Amino acid sequence: MATAVFLGFILFSLYLAIRSKKGSSKQDVHDFFCASGQFGACLVFFLTAGEIYSIGTMVGFPGGIYAKGPTYGVWFLGYILLAYPLGYFIGPRIWAAGKRYNAITLPDLFKGHYGSRALELLVGTTAILFLLPWGELQFTGLIAAFKGLGWNFPPTFLILIAAALAFTYIAISGVRSSAYIAVLKDILMVVAIVVTGAAVVSQAGISHVFHVASQHVSNTMNTRQLTFSMSTMLFQSLGFYMLPVGVQFFFTANSGDTIRRTQMVMPLYMLMYPFLVLASYYALSQHLHLASPNEAFFAAATRLLPEWLLGLVAAAASLSGLLVLAGLCLAIGPIVTRNLLPGMPESRQKRGAKFVIVVYLAISIVMTLLTPNLMLTLINTTLYGVTQFFPGVLVILLSLRVRAVAVALGILTGQVLAIILYTCQTDLGGFNLGLLCLVVNVAVMIGVNVAAKLGGVGALRHSSPHGRA
Repeated sequence: MATAVFLGFILFSLYLAIRSKKGSSKQDVHDFFCASGQFGACLVFFLTAGEIYSIGTMVGFPGGIYAKGPTYGVWFLGYILLAYPLGYFIGPRIWAAGKRYNAITLPDLFKGHYGSRALELLVGTTAILFLLPWGELQFTGLIAAFKGLGWNFPPTFLILIAAALAFTYIAISGVRSSAYIAVLKDILMVVAIVVTGAAVVSQAGISHVFHVASQHVSNTMNTRQLTFSMSTMLFQSLGFYMLPVGVQFFFTANSGDTIRRTQMVMPLYMLMYPFLVLASYYALSQHLHLASPNEAFFAAATRLLPEWLLGLVAAAASLSGLLVLAGLCLAIGPIVTRNLLPGMPESRQKRGAKFVIVVYLAISIVMTLLTPNLMLTLINTTLYGVTQFFPGVLVILLSLRVRAVAVALGILTGQVLAIILYTCQTDLGGFNLGLLCLVVNVAVMIGVNVAAKLGGVGALRHSSPHGRA
């Protein structure tokens, strides 16, 4: 029964992808990747939420609570809630900048504003490098979800099917497919999480679950943990919308006001998290022997829900991972064809991006199967790297006059320093190393820009409020 329900929702998602193509059969590159900026608040809301509340919501957060207790949730929830007000103000400005420079990708913004090919290449190349591990994260999350539900499919089979589905969604109508499927995915995910949490309350009781769980996890934070939580909340809220896929989704909106409306209601999704905590605590209270903390939510669902609801849970988890995978592909494809390959005409960019997407999926599959630990370790560096774009983006949004070379050296310094500190496991007393690197990034950018002006380096290209040297 569970398998039938699961397959039914997967088939329905393919129907939605086909339905999304209605009225846009001949898609140019802008429509394929950014829906020609036609989405209203509803589709932008679900598309953005589909990227934020992914399979990590059902795997990573409950697993963290299961392993580390409620202190884990402080920074996890805090940075998301802090990011939404920031998105309310910078989201519409990113959208406006995208319109101004006819942008599809994040590097397009840097190219348009700074007029620097070198900076465009730096942003495009490092964006792809830091995004590469995320494909494997989605595959690994899907494997963990199905294992937690007791479905012991061979990992290779699951990965190949997931990659094929993600590419199919993209090939049908690009970002429009993702937006339509995101509506189904979010409904299924919310239902799965709320139903599982409600089943915990009904069958075990809140007080019992919390009492037993409190004997296994700590409810207090020491100074180091508090420092980590506060610094991480600040750092990750700044980097929340610097992921290339998030910027690209802003470009799908039909107005800046549409983005403001979506940011105002986005916090409603946080109402899911108490139910995730209940599922995690239930797994603790029942002394379930899990192969990994990431199976906590699914272990609770398996124990408490009937077969047909497990099919719904599996569909929600699968679509969560597939949508993020599709979003990554939609971001990486045009970065290669528009920003890294010189002079490719727009008429060929969509076809070229599809080829890039196939290559990216193949690389992700190989890395998942051959070097899983390496890539999952590198995932921790993603936000360290992409958040270094924030100062450069802020310069664009505020139309400041800063030289491209200063921005480039700031980004490169921050990213290299982050990799060094992370690789060497440098102890900063709990202080988030990415935030330190961001401060160094800003200092280098300001220092180089001031030095260049004082030195009268006229040959260096710099930005103007209209993006020209």
